[in-house]
Amino acid sequence: MTDHGHELTFGGFLTPAAGQPDQVVALARLCEQFGLDLVTFQDHPYQPGFLDTWTLMSYVAAATERVRLAGNVLNLPLRQPVVLARSVASLDLLTGGRVELGLGAGAFWDAIEAAGGRRLSPGAAVEALDEAIRVIREVWDTDRRGMIRVDGEHYRVVGAKRGPAPAHPVGIWVGAYKPRMLRLVGRAADGWLPSLSYLPEGPGDLPALNALVDEGAAAAGRDPAAIRRMLNVTGTFARSSAGFLAGPPEQWVEELAGLTLEHGITTFILGSDEPRAIQIFGQEVAPAVRELVAAERATPARAAGDEPATAGGPGTFGVTPTPDPGVRLSARRPWDESTRPSAPPPPAGHAYPARGQAAGQHLVDVHDHLRQELAQVRDLLEQVKRGSVSPGRARAALNEMTMRQNNWTLGAYCAAYCTMVTQHHGLEDASIFPHLRRSEAGLAAVLDRLEEEHVVIHGVVESVDRALVELVRRPGDFTQLQEAVDLLTDTLLSHLSYEEHQIVEPLARHGFFPGQL
Repeated sequence: MTDHGHELTFGGFLTPAAGQPDQVVALARLCEQFGLDLVTFQDHPYQPGFLDTWTLMSYVAAATERVRLAGNVLNLPLRQPVVLARSVASLDLLTGGRVELGLGAGAFWDAIEAAGGRRLSPGAAVEALDEAIRVIREVWDTDRRGMIRVDGEHYRVVGAKRGPAPAHPVGIWVGAYKPRMLRLVGRAADGWLPSLSYLPEGPGDLPALNALVDEGAAAAGRDPAAIRRMLNVTGTFARSSAGFLAGPPEQWVEELAGLTLEHGITTFILGSDEPRAIQIFGQEVAPAVRELVAAERATPARAAGDEPATAGGPGTFGVTPTPDPGVRLSARRPWDESTRPSAPPPPAGHAYPARGQAAGQHLVDVHDHLRQELAQVRDLLEQVKRGSVSPGRARAALNEMTMRQNNWTLGAYCAAYCTMVTQHHGLEDASIFPHLRRSEAGLAAVLDRLEEEHVVIHGVVESVDRALVELVRRPGDFTQLQEAVDLLTDTLLSHLSYEEHQIVEPLARHGFFPGQL
């Protein structure tokens, strides 16, 4: 199984406890606050200790603004397909496209039958799910003429009207483990959603199960890459490692990135009701996994032997670090640039393969994104100060910015940018720099200095936050915020350039993490 290149998404898997409804909703809001993309809930309609999942999803949809919602997974035997399709489409329309459909064929048949559902054999349950997916897609297909007619063994629809269509192409994600179900996923679904805890051999089971999904897709004439591979995960955050997904955040980062690159998993959903675990997963693990995976995807596919860039001799290192702008906007100097150490010279005649060149270039690309977003922060500040941007136009401009995630105010955008800078530095300090230290002892002084500058920049980021608070207290007085943003500009641009000049070349020899090159 290879990585099919889907965008990485991260979510929460929350317990819909009926005894603590306020807490469930609060945790869903925390998932959104901490940057997760998705909130999901298990669905057991026969369980009186749980809130009804569809009612809960509808309530949480109204209590959130950005995060997507899904059952994980909805109990098909107790949810009629036509009604379910219209419920999904309706909530998707009401939320502006924030609903996905997780489906399960049913498992606890005694409880299902006790609640009025039909007991089905394993084979019949697969057939019923296949028919239900056909019915649901027919309901949503409002471009097709005529009534819906599905004459199935388990679901018969004889002339129902189509619609409504959802606001966006809703993904149908199926929880599956056995061969017939996995082939059905490949044939008819948009995503495969198993739980890691249900795999007897853990990640070791993924290659064989993925192959069955691929087999089903190929038999139906579909591209296997079209099916998103997802995974419910559980674990613990701790200072030291105690097993897979049991250890410090940087261990989680490497292990989840490995699941993406080796097994094609691109959606990770954390099963936890612990606020601190949700925060670490959303604010520390998710962005770092995205960065590591992006670094690996940026490297060309390894050819046989990963030949040097120049055949027959050493490849010339071709990545150009970004020059320091040489201009300082603030009168403050938080560090003495003349005391910065330099990295040792590279080994004479070293051959730089294309894979290594791409690893070095990736750091420049990440920094370019930070520089671009910083320019947007400064430009927006100037426009608001001049009064040339009305609140409505400012909101429209912010809507186009890749960083904002529905933060509609100048303060929220600045805060989001500062969070991204902090996360990037945290990844370097926790994972990339230790790897470079182990790989090349001569880089120690440079890495020490870069970590010291990270601490300084963190203080500058906090000064921006304090200035934002002051701006709220004194609307229209931008003096303190302007000074803070100027200092952030000086320190960040200087630091990014220094870092590139010192470690872009070593990254091209050692990579971002062990085994990358």
